[in-house]
Amino acid sequence: MIHYLSKTLLRLLGWKSIISIDEPAKSVVCIAPHTSNCDFLIGQLFSLAWNRKYSFLMKKDWFFFPLGPIFRALGGIPVDRSRKNSLTDLLVEEFESRSYFHLAITPEGTRGLVHDWKMGFYYIALKAQVPIQLAYIDYSKKEVGITKLFYPTGNEQADLAEIQSYFRGRVARHPEKFNLSK
Repeated sequence: MIHYLSKTLLRLLGWKSIISIDEPAKSVVCIAPHTSNCDFLIGQLFSLAWNRKYSFLMKKDWFFFPLGPIFRALGGIPVDRSRKNSLTDLLVEEFESRSYFHLAITPEGTRGLVHDWKMGFYYIALKAQVPIQLAYIDYSKKEVGITKLFYPTGNEQADLAEIQSYFRGRVARHPEKFNLSK
C-alpha cells in the first residue's frame, strides 16, 4: 500500500522514477547530485515507491525526539563525527553480518559545494566486496533512478572517473553547488 501511495505522490509532484537493473542482495548506493534537503524526500519516496530498503548515514545531531525514531525506521544510521573510529570498517562489518543490506551514501557528504568527492562510499564497497548502485536525482528532467551497477576494481582514479561520468549532465536542485571532482 505504501509503495502505491509513494508512486502516486511522486507522479503528482511531476517526478518520473526509473530502475533498470536488478537489485543485488548487498550494495552501496551512490546518490548524486545532493544539494538540498529535498533530495532526501525525493529519495525516500523513490525507495518506498519501489519497495526497496536503503539505510543511510546521517549526523547524530538529527536523531533527537521525535525525528530519531522516524529516521531509524527509515533506515537511518546515526554518525558521531566527534568520535575517532573507522566508520568504513564498522560498515564493512555490517555488510558481513547481514544477508541483505543496502547503504545509500552521497559522495559529496554535504549539501554545499565540494571540490572533491569523499571516497568513503567507494572504500566501503571495495572492502565489503559489494557493487555500487549508481543513483541519480535530476531536477531538470524531474527524474530519479538507478540505472547502473558498478563493481569497484581497486583502481581508484579510473573507477572514480567512470562513476563520475555517469553523473555528468545530471542537474541538481542547486546546480551551482554540484561539482564533479575530475
